[in-house]
Formats: sequence, C-alpha cells, structure tokens
Amino acid sequence: MTEQTPPTPPFRDPHLPFAKRIDDLLERLTLDEKISFLHQYTPAVDRLGIGAWRTGQEALHGVAWMGPATVFPQAVGLGATWNTDLVRRVGEAVSRETRAMSAKDDRVGLNVWSPTVNLLRHPLWGRNEEGYSEDPKLTSAIATAYTRGLRGDHPAYWRTAPVLKHWLAHNNETDRATSSSSVRPRVLHEYDLRAFRETVEAGAVAGVMPAYNLVNGRPNHVSPYLREQLRAWTDEELLVCSDAAAPSNLVDLEHYFDTHEEATAAALIAGVDSFTDHGTDSSKIVGRVRKAYEQGLLSEADIETAVRRQLSVRFRLGEFDPRLDPYAGTQDFDTPAHRALAQEAAEQSVVLLKNDGVLPLAPGTRVAVVGLLADECKLDWYSGTLIHRSTPLEGLYEQFGAERVEFAEGVDRIRLKTSSGDFLHVPAVDADDQVRGAEGALDPALLTGRTDLPPLTTDPAGTELALIDWGGGVLTLRAPDGRYLSVADDGYVRASADQPGGWIVQETFRLEPHEHGHLLRHIGTGRHVSVTADGVKVADGNPEILQLIIAERGEEAVHRVAERADVVVVVAGNDPHINGRETEDRTTLLLPDHQERLLRAARAANPRTVLALVSAYPYAVRTSDLPAVLWTSHGGQAAGAALARILSGEVSPAGRLPQTWYESDGDLPGLLDYDVIGGRQTYLYFEGTPLFPFGHGLSYAAFSYGDLATRVEGDTLHVSFTVTNTADITADEVAQLYTRAVEPTVPRPRRELLAHSRVTLAPGERRTLSFEVPLSAFEFWDVARGGPRLEGGPYDILVGASSEDVRLRTTVLLDGEPHAARAVLGRGLDAADFDEQSGAAIVDRTRTAGDAVTPEPGRRAELVYRDCDLGDGVTEVRVTVAGGGTVELSLDGGAVLAVLELKDATPSPYDYTTLAADIVADGVHDVHLELRGPLRLAHVGFSG
Repeated sequence: MTEQTPPTPPFRDPHLPFAKRIDDLLERLTLDEKISFLHQYTPAVDRLGIGAWRTGQEALHGVAWMGPATVFPQAVGLGATWNTDLVRRVGEAVSRETRAMSAKDDRVGLNVWSPTVNLLRHPLWGRNEEGYSEDPKLTSAIATAYTRGLRGDHPAYWRTAPVLKHWLAHNNETDRATSSSSVRPRVLHEYDLRAFRETVEAGAVAGVMPAYNLVNGRPNHVSPYLREQLRAWTDEELLVCSDAAAPSNLVDLEHYFDTHEEATAAALIAGVDSFTDHGTDSSKIVGRVRKAYEQGLLSEADIETAVRRQLSVRFRLGEFDPRLDPYAGTQDFDTPAHRALAQEAAEQSVVLLKNDGVLPLAPGTRVAVVGLLADECKLDWYSGTLIHRSTPLEGLYEQFGAERVEFAEGVDRIRLKTSSGDFLHVPAVDADDQVRGAEGALDPALLTGRTDLPPLTTDPAGTELALIDWGGGVLTLRAPDGRYLSVADDGYVRASADQPGGWIVQETFRLEPHEHGHLLRHIGTGRHVSVTADGVKVADGNPEILQLIIAERGEEAVHRVAERADVVVVVAGNDPHINGRETEDRTTLLLPDHQERLLRAARAANPRTVLALVSAYPYAVRTSDLPAVLWTSHGGQAAGAALARILSGEVSPAGRLPQTWYESDGDLPGLLDYDVIGGRQTYLYFEGTPLFPFGHGLSYAAFSYGDLATRVEGDTLHVSFTVTNTADITADEVAQLYTRAVEPTVPRPRRELLAHSRVTLAPGERRTLSFEVPLSAFEFWDVARGGPRLEGGPYDILVGASSEDVRLRTTVLLDGEPHAARAVLGRGLDAADFDEQSGAAIVDRTRTAGDAVTPEPGRRAELVYRDCDLGDGVTEVRVTVAGGGTVELSLDGGAVLAVLELKDATPSPYDYTTLAADIVADGVHDVHLELRGPLRLAHVGFSG
C-alpha cells in the first residue's frame, strides 16, 4: 500500500494571495498560540513548522547593536544631503547588510525599527540626531526614500520591513513617559501627522511605533489616531509595535489605567499589535492578554486582528516562501560599494555655513587641526560597530601629507592628587589583555564593564590624564594609551573603555569643589570616587578629596600649533552619548565653554581659523570673526575623509541645513510647547533672524536661476525654472521651491517647502527643473469645518538656494473655497478647535476618543474662536464640562455675557455635565472664552 503525502496546507501555497493564506493559518492556530504571538519575541509553533520570530531591529543609519556593520551618517546628516536618491541607496545597503547578517545570526531581525520621522521642531531635543528635518515635506521625502531602499523593489516580497518611529508629536526626553504634547488640530494635521502620512502613502512602510509620551492627555499607545488616521491612509496591514516597556508604563508611570489587564486590552483594541515589554520574557504580556480575555475586555477577534497584521509582515518578508524569496541568500556586507556609499553620503551631508574665501585650502597649505573631535570618529546609541574609521586628522593627513599637518587635541592634561600625597595611577595593561576589534581599534563592546582589568591605584608619580570637558560640568578622563576611565558593576574605576557609551554611560564624571580640593562624582552611579586598600572605586561614603594638578591647559597646546600654521581647522561638537541623547535633552544651544575657549585661542593665534562643527544638532556660535564655518553630523565610518575632501576642495560642498539654526536660547520656545503656529516655531513661522536659515548651505561654485514658469492644470501646479553652473568646477546645487499665502485669513507659514532637487552640474551646464505640485499642498486644516481647505487667492511661488535666499519669484492665483463664518448654531464649537489660545492645554475628553481643553496649572486659559455666525440670534449658551471651575463668555473681547460655574467637582475628569446660561446675541462675532480652575471644556453650544 502506497503512503500518501499529506496535502500542502493553504497557508503554504505560494499561488494563493497572502490574505487567504493568513486566513488559513489563523484558523489552525489555537487561542494560546495566537496570544503568544503578541509579544515581541514570538515563539515557534513546531506542529505547524513555523519558526520563532521577533519584531525589532534597529537600523537608523546602518545595522545597529549587532556588531560590525557599515556605519552611515546619522539620520540628521542624511537629511542634510537633501538627496532622496542617495538616501534610497543607503536604505538599500542597510537592508542588504541586515539580510546578510540575519542569515548568520538569528538575533538580527528583518522587521527594522527605522526611520525616525519625528520632526526636529526643537533643537534642544536630545534625539535630534535621529530625525531628518524640522520640515514635514523634507522629512517625508527623505523617509520615503529610506523606506523604499529598506523594502526593496520586488512587487510581493520585502527585503526588510520598516517601522516608522515615534508616533506621535514626540520631541522631548525630559519626562518623556509622562509628559503630554498639547497639539491642536491645525498643528496635528498640517505638521505632526503629515510626515507620517506622506511616507505611509508612498507604500513602503510596514508599520509604526508609538512614542512614550501622551498627546492631548492620552498615551500614544492607546491613541485613536492609529485607527482614525494611520490605518485610513493605506490598504496594507500595518504592524504597530510598542516601544520598550511602554505597555507597562500605561499603569506604572502614567497611571492611565488601574490594571495591566485594562491597559493591555485598551492598547490592543486601539491598534498595538506587538508588545515590546519585559525583554525576552513574554510571560507577563501573555498572562495579561489571557486575563483580559477571560475578563471580557478582549475578544478572540481582537487578538486575531493583531496577529493578522504581524503575519502579514512575515509573509511579505518571504518567511513562508523561502524558495521564492528574492532576497534569500543575500551576502552583501561591507562591500566596496557600501564603503564608497558611506563616503559619498558623508561628503554630501557636509554643509558649508560661511566662507569668506579661505576655503578650499590650497595644495601645500600647512594645517593645524585642533579640538576635541579632531581625531575622533564618534558613534551614537543607534550605531553599529565600526569596521573602518576615519577621523578629520587622518583625512587631512591623506589630503596634505602628515608633514604639513599638526595636531593638538586641546584637552587639559592633569594629575589627581589624593589626601595622602600620592596620585591616582592607571596600571599598565598588557597588549594581550586589550581586546581589539577591526583595524586594531579597541572594541568598546568588549572593554566597557570589564572586571578582569586592574582598577586604578595610587602611587607617588601617578598617571597624567586627559581631562575632556563636554560642558555642563560633565567630563571624561582618559589614560595616555587612549583608554577611558569607566566604572564596572563591582564599583571599581578602571581604564577599560575605548569611548563613552552604553544606555547608562559609565565613563562620565563631575568635579565638585570641596574644601580646598574637589570630589570626583561618577555620574552613572551618582557616587563619589574613593581610595581603598584594594583600589580606587565609587562608594556612598568616604569620598576622596582630590587636588587638581594641571600639567598643561588645552588652550596652550592649541595656541602653539595654531601660530605655526597657514590655516587652523578647529573641530568642535558633541559626543553623541553625552549632554543630549535618548533620555536626555540639551539645556542650551551654546558651544561648551571649554570648546569655545579652544576656538578663541586658535582665532587669537591665527585669524585664518576655520570652525568645523561635528554634531548631532545645531549650535549658537559667534561666527562674525571666523572666515569659514562648516557643519556635519557625525558622519559614520567615512566622516573624517569626507570632511577633509571638502576642506581641500576635492569635493564641493552642497549639504543644506535641515533645520533652523537660532542665534540664541532666547529664540527658542519651551521644550514642551508643541504649538508651532501659536509659538511661531521652525522656519515655517519664526519671525526673528536666524543664525543660519532652513535650507542654507554654500558651495565653491556659483549658480544662477532663471526662466521661472508656472501654470495650473486641473489639480496640479506645474513649475519650471533653469539652474546654471556659472563656475569652472563641477558641483551640486540644491534648488528649493517654496510658497507663501499672500492674503491668508488665518496664520499661514512665512515660507513652506513644496519641492526640491539636488542636481550635479558641470561648468557652464544649464538644466531645466520641473515640478508638479498638487494643489492639496496649498491647503490648511480649517478648524471651522474640521477638514482641509484650499483657500482661494494669490500665492507667492519662491525659488532659490534656501528658505531665505530667494532668486526667483512669481505669484499664482488659485481657485479655492472662500472663507466663511463658522455656522455654530447646529454644530457648536468643539473646545479644541480654537483659532488662538493662551494658557490652555488640550487633554483627553475620554480615555478612548476626543479632546477637551483645560487651563495650564496655575493659569487662566483664554480661547478665541474667530468669525462665529450666531445667525439671527441666540438666547442660550451651553458648555459641556467636567472637573470644576468657571467658564466666562464674551464676544469680540467685550464685556462678559455669561458666567458658567461648575461649583461641585465631578467624580472623575471624564464625568461631563452641561451648564447653560442666557445670552442675547446675533450676527458674526469672535467668541472669547476664559477658563479658570481644574476644568475640562469639551464643547460649546448655542441655541435660539
């Protein structure tokens, strides 16, 4: 008798549509198996031959956290290229390396959590390095390019599955898990949602990750916008992955729900499909989902909906069709093409901010390169491990020859004297004890936290240490052989790190004046350094009083080399793990004092001083007496070579600023002020004079613009113009197209980017650039109607090299819907649909949907609703309120017409009641409301 082969189950049949295969697989999974799929680490289902899987692989500018990989410029640097084709190629290279690494290491996942599309609204945000731009149009263009590269171009199968971070309105690390971003409807739709929407609609996004913060009083992990907005933008099954520990935060930190079962059920119903919580331990999430189901908070259909979305991604990644997967077997890793691309990206990201003719440097120039970052190639929290590295010093050696380049780091050289009269001493380490990585570099992943190296001791001579001051009193200490002092879990101080790093940085210290000396506090533990019989350690008691003996000031070394050079290049900036990073916002735009002193020392010794800022964010730097200034993000493995090629003129710079550089801290709004319209924030609304404007960047070439032409056909504005390279070198130009509403009836942007193009032009070459701009790009969110509206009238069309360097302009007259007064008699006024406000915050009307408005703590809130049509007359006003407090109504800023007071506070902020008062009014008026007390106003109604 012949044994029959079991039929292939439909979910294994590649000829069927993915949706039908997923239906079949869902029917075969038990409820317990479905629930187990909801945790980040999904177990195998052996009986069905389904392997284990996990969501999440960091890949912001290269494969991160998984060892050696090609490291590209930081995301803000990729944004500075303004080059979508380049960024697409970078995404493609990253996804190829992800595939190649995943084939050898099952810890490397194919669901990549990247890119970050949070807008760089505030330059003090600690994660500024992770975003692309303050502008939603540029952000979405760069993000779309990166996701297309990550996805691949096969119609059915994806190389990797990108997830956008972090949904929504997330620009602060301070109190990030408990703070609420107050985002009114216009800002929500015109700004924060836009970058996500345009990227999702482009079709290469697998999902999103909600942010830790709350928006309008409601945690992002239970946001109704996931359903109402995100899932309405595409027919694809989008996967929503929680941020790490955020599901537990709903109860533990935010206290938004009383039990974890309620919180987990609410998040799942809102649209979270994969829970990143408790590391690899899935038992807690699985247990919470099971209890929520048993308590009737969830149905099996709710669970299946989430599992379906996860399976959709897994099918698209080819997991169930390994023989058909076009990306299976990808081996492209650290290829010559990837190395060349890393250098090209680094070169294209450099922005020339100022140049009085000192650049490019002529061959044979004697160069002094100085500064804390002159011989550094810094990584950040989301970097891979360097296989190759290039510092500015090394790049300048290559360009000009080591004999014509002098170097001074500019750190203070010190010894630390103990109360016994001895000095802190760093024991020597045998070469065999130093674990080295690629090209002989110390591998920080292997060195940091080591306990097998000897701790510091004391002796009469001591060790001369480099004291590196990063500003704000934060410093690092480095031994002569390059090892940084670090503290391991046992509390001993060792020279055991190649660079500062880690989630909690163990290499930072603070010198605190004490009596006639200093205490040395370790920032990571908060403890002071003490000297014990068995070595130097950090402890709660008996801190050592240390004398700071300075062998040489950094300024002295800088002055010495600067006065001998033809040109000085000061390389200044930040360490991405210190004073501004995930979990830590910056406190100032200013360059740290020590680096400012080095810059001034160089300038005093040599007026031909060039400042090269290498940083994850903008600075407010005095540049009036500097002949040239450049900026680049931390540019990855080729950063130094790229900067040197720009300085030498081998490459003409063409990077452009992706965000405004302000002159001072006084130009900035509060970090938690998310109202870009009311707060006049970003280049869109800022009315001051920036240090350098959005889109700014100079070239070694010169370009002329001409032949601007526009025409409207149907729903599209066609714009064309010419750009000509009038110089004698080949160079890139970034042509930018902006608009401005000439006669708006509501506040509109001063400038708004419509499109851009980075083009390479040979000497004398002239090219025509053409753009098709949908008329929807001119719309704004009309709160009076609760939707977008194109306002008819004149619009300036502005063409140039930055948002302020306008070379061509014309005006087009667009047809649209005219302004009309709000018809409030039927609809009334939703409280959050104000035109202007002061002292108000938007909060959640209920835990699941809707907005209300409340006064900020200790303030009165004033709300203005423009042009409200009260018809032939109203006799009553009604307010829907909760909490307790008073609402006062007036018209056009006149006398108070009605006072509505909720004297007895409602039992909860979500228990609403209606108050009414008599008024007599008719016609069109501006309605003014003043709110006092812990009141939530949800709605205002009128009747005749």
